[in-house]
Amino acid sequence: MDKGKRKGLQSAYKNRTVTGGIYYVKCSGNQRIWIRSTTDIEGTRNKVMFSLKMKGPPEPAMLRECSEYGWESFSFGVLEELKKKEAQTDKEFADNIATLLEIWLEKYERGEIDLKE
Repeated sequence: MDKGKRKGLQSAYKNRTVTGGIYYVKCSGNQRIWIRSTTDIEGTRNKVMFSLKMKGPPEPAMLRECSEYGWESFSFGVLEELKKKEAQTDKEFADNIATLLEIWLEKYERGEIDLKE
């Protein structure tokens, strides 16, 4: 790859709109749900879907369910997306996502959201 093309790709990557958010991974075999946060929702979606296609759990905490119900019993969903503002630092953005996660976990614990399919 020539230097000009490489610089163009690097610039496009740096200038892309960063979208984070709150997502969940669900095992339909036992209805267990893991609610997580990320500063890169698309990257996380790709990682989770790749893990599932490779017949492995998206994270180690899901190994028992994956073994018992199979990799195909898992699904990925987005609860809320948040776009990073131009003036926001990475830390500020991560802090906002962490706060958003706390809100969603509280809602889930109080039974205010239903993730049944």
